[in-house]
Amino acid sequence: MTVDRSALRQFSYGLYVVTSVTGGRRNGQIANAVMQVTAEPPQLAVALHHANLTQEFVREARVFSVSVLSEDAPLPFIGRFGFKSGRDGDKFAGLACEPGATGCPLVTDYALAVVECRVVQTLDLGTHTLFVGEVVAAQVVREGRPLTYAAYHETKKGKSPPNAPTYQAPAAGEVPARSTPMKSYTCQVCGYVYDPAAGDAANGVAPGTAFEDVPEDWVCPVCGAGKDQFAPTD
Repeated sequence: MTVDRSALRQFSYGLYVVTSVTGGRRNGQIANAVMQVTAEPPQLAVALHHANLTQEFVREARVFSVSVLSEDAPLPFIGRFGFKSGRDGDKFAGLACEPGATGCPLVTDYALAVVECRVVQTLDLGTHTLFVGEVVAAQVVREGRPLTYAAYHETKKGKSPPNAPTYQAPAAGEVPARSTPMKSYTCQVCGYVYDPAAGDAANGVAPGTAFEDVPEDWVCPVCGAGKDQFAPTD
């Protein structure tokens, strides 16, 4: 039997920030493989890649928190937790977050709710560890619509990092669709595609601006990489 990986793209996911703390150090990452698995007691499961620092913290501390992101979460905020490593700097700098009941930093910026868990089971999945945690604290931060993984890709044009459980490498010869004859450029760090037709209005680049005409101090709106880290999409 063959495996058509495009079938896996039909599953529905949310987008979350998962955090933990150990030895006085805190870290967090974007995750989409998060779900409630039981009602009594309420338990969540989250899959984290073995190479990620957050996975190391959760494995050691046996606690984690999950922030449910809202639809208005901007790409730079998602990129802070999704495409940067806590080994290189503090991802929480400038954010409104306080330690919760478990000691985990609670990320409330662009969050609808925050849930804290204590790990009760783990399962090694090869590339990832599945942590099952019993909910010990939870709060609604504000009302709104949760950000789905589909909206992240379709509306925000976000990309999946290679360590995401749902990451799929582009097929040979596959290139993103373009709506303009001007050449699009792809960030070699996070995969963000600069489309000249859309520009980057949030950062002062008007629609219809060719990549060559983008200011030299412009940076990737997702991960902060410089213009020199972009390459033609095809």
